[in-house]
Amino acid sequence: MKDFTVKTAIDFELPPVFRGRHLIDGTWTESVETFERVSPSHGKVVSVSARGGEPETNAAVSAARRAFDAGVWSRLSGKERATVLLKVADLIEANVERIALFETLESGKPISQSRGEVGGAGDLWRYAASLARTSQGDSHNTLGEDMLGVVIKEPIGVVSIITPWNFPFWILSQKLPFALAAGCTVVVKPSEMTPSTTVMMGELLLEAGLPAGVCNIVLGYGQPVGSLMSSHPDVDMVTFTGSTGVGKLITEASATTLKKVALELGGKNPQVIFPDADLESAADAVTFGVYFNVGQCCNSSSRIIVHEDIAEQFVARVVELSRHVKFGDPLDPDTQVGAIVTPEHNAKIDGYVKGAVAEGAKVEIGGETLSVSGLGTQFYQPTVITNVTSDMAIARDEVFGPVLSVLTFRTLEEALALTNDSDFGLSAGVWSENIHNCLEFARRAQAGTVWTNTWMDGYPELAFGGVKQSGQGREIGSYGFEEFLEVKSLVMRVGRSRAPWVQTGE
Repeated sequence: MKDFTVKTAIDFELPPVFRGRHLIDGTWTESVETFERVSPSHGKVVSVSARGGEPETNAAVSAARRAFDAGVWSRLSGKERATVLLKVADLIEANVERIALFETLESGKPISQSRGEVGGAGDLWRYAASLARTSQGDSHNTLGEDMLGVVIKEPIGVVSIITPWNFPFWILSQKLPFALAAGCTVVVKPSEMTPSTTVMMGELLLEAGLPAGVCNIVLGYGQPVGSLMSSHPDVDMVTFTGSTGVGKLITEASATTLKKVALELGGKNPQVIFPDADLESAADAVTFGVYFNVGQCCNSSSRIIVHEDIAEQFVARVVELSRHVKFGDPLDPDTQVGAIVTPEHNAKIDGYVKGAVAEGAKVEIGGETLSVSGLGTQFYQPTVITNVTSDMAIARDEVFGPVLSVLTFRTLEEALALTNDSDFGLSAGVWSENIHNCLEFARRAQAGTVWTNTWMDGYPELAFGGVKQSGQGREIGSYGFEEFLEVKSLVMRVGRSRAPWVQTGE
């Protein structure tokens, strides 16, 4: 263990078990069955939630449909919708500690990260509120003296929102406020591994005065809840964040009704490092990019493509930094990297590492389960792997853990070829002091986001999403808001100048 910086268990009294219920048509609802969530870091039950099925899902969709058709939200002014969203933002910031604690207990992420994500989510709600008041269409006054054309935007209708376990509160806030700002009504299903903070969001929505039926929450599993939310004929759109495999299943389930589908899926995101880069900053960003959220992040920079001339020294620096990253008890405010979400996922990560070694790759650091005193073994060592070739599974698949694969290049063309040789296209990064290299890479990299001399900076104003098998559609920003709107053209004749089509001879 001397190679790693490990934060052992701190003395902390866990809160009472959280009891999660569905929110359907403004009413908190139980189910006959329940399910438990055991904290991945502490090994104790931290929440017990109602387990929904078809009856609860149908009731939630019906409530959302009635609310939308009645216009209790969709026909309000942008100012009225924005007022509620701004109240939610204030309430989020007033409840950061409570929400962040259960975010950490259910997901295993460090408490400092949970606080940042929950507190920062308020800014997403405020930005969405601004869009509710500024949405606009187009007018066409050039169609002739007797015609006027107007293009307006209307809420798409009932939206199913299905969120993942790795950023349960943040990703919900990338979707929900934008759908509400557009005037949609929604049904939300959080991951069964991290349901509680979504229920807490429901509490804040009611407190802020959101009308009954506008936001409904159903707790449970993908089968049958998520599947029915994707295929239900009264749902107009599905927005999902999660694995590419599940995204494909959702697309199939939605096909029977041809509803709109927005998907934010996996990534195998590269950072390309040129010899003229600020190597110290690049090494720190690479270390952050692969270990943030224990690598359980669609934006994880899980592979780096380093120029051959600097590869050895650069990898050595990343390995040294890896030794100083604080792994361990996520309730310790100093911890930077917490627990792996489930034992099964921990084993999956280890399988990728062992498979790479069998194919000839070399582990420079890590490569094993990490044991933390007082907390057990649901952790994984910071891992850096060299001698990786582009055909290896560890270079192509989304490992979703604290594992960095290292490839090398000699020319910009080769770096771009390696970058784009992937089924995914979520994010990419380039490090160079040569603006020409940065611009050419940014223009030619097949990715929804390209970072230059930085990694994972994001803002509510900037759209997020991927290409290829990383998904379709965009979240946040004005483009993410537009996903929840339909375009309608109004064609209006001025006066009675139209000649009759039927000639009666009179």
